[in-house]
Amino acid sequence: MNPLAESEKPTVLLVDDTPQNLSVLSGLFMDFYRVKVATGGARALRIARSDPIPDLILLDVMMPDMDGYEVCRHLKSDPITREIPVIFLTATSDVDSEQRGFELGAEDFIRKPISPPIVLARIKTHLALKASQDFLRDKNVILEAEVLRRTEDLLAAQDVTVLMLASLVETRDNETGAHIQRTQHYVRALAERLKDRPKFSSYLTATRIQLLFQSAALHDIGKVGIPDRILQKPGRLDSEEYEIMKTHTLLGRESIEHAEARFGKSVPFLDMAKSIVYSHHEKWDGSGYPDGIAGEAIPISARLMAVADVYDAITSKRVYKGAMPHDRAVAIIEGESGKHFDPAIVEAFIDLQSEFRAIAARFADPEDEMLANS
Repeated sequence: MNPLAESEKPTVLLVDDTPQNLSVLSGLFMDFYRVKVATGGARALRIARSDPIPDLILLDVMMPDMDGYEVCRHLKSDPITREIPVIFLTATSDVDSEQRGFELGAEDFIRKPISPPIVLARIKTHLALKASQDFLRDKNVILEAEVLRRTEDLLAAQDVTVLMLASLVETRDNETGAHIQRTQHYVRALAERLKDRPKFSSYLTATRIQLLFQSAALHDIGKVGIPDRILQKPGRLDSEEYEIMKTHTLLGRESIEHAEARFGKSVPFLDMAKSIVYSHHEKWDGSGYPDGIAGEAIPISARLMAVADVYDAITSKRVYKGAMPHDRAVAIIEGESGKHFDPAIVEAFIDLQSEFRAIAARFADPEDEMLANS
């Protein structure tokens, strides 16, 4: 083994309560390693946690106050030092003692009196193993960071794609403005408020809440298939026109199903989008459409969307109506509790009034912003 330049030398910590032993070992290692020494367990632990962190520790078993086993236990329980290889130095050949040391996390045992060539060879082997493990660990950290970055990029691209699809509706019904973004945030606010309630907790996991936020953007995607004469009519729809408008729920669900068929497998946020698109006009009392289902038969995602959608619709300006004040909109939704809306969701909505107003202000339509700033 050739001596190394000082800057290239690994650091070895020697722990022994006998100064003569430390002197002998230091002399043996000084050409190959940067050597630190400690004459007791407490000092050894302090040095092990100090920069530079040792690359390996040679640890005497029999020491007063704190023996080598106790020192090893502390080293292996500390995130800062747990990866440092520990080699015990012992004068005994007791199998039970060695087993105890390995169970505590030691890498090896060397018996006294030491053989210099064996000690140097063992240390070289364990340092090489540690270097390989450190390399693989660093590689894994880099790979995990890269996977996370790419996943975030894919999710961002997915969000952009969803908003692009949802914006197709706005190109034909441009008075909806920032309706998509507002309703997304309303739905998420409601879900966050309800997630700890027994009725909703098993469904409203963190993952599903994120999927809800994404999927909510597609709630009116089916309106792309509604004729302009109906979608852009500057007034209320007659009964025949209204029946045609109601078909946007089916058109929206079918468009997502066609996309899934082409993709060849189910996508979680599209599964949720289908339930929102198809059922967000159902009513708690069964008087909604397209299927007239009632109560908890209506998907939770659609029930959340119903409150968010109606609040935004009545507080926004349309060609056939003006924007309703917040307080009046709240009164209407509260009055529809148990009829149009799930009472538990209405209760959450009432609790979130200030947050709804903040979302509305944050994503205000341009005309509303100008009025607010005038």
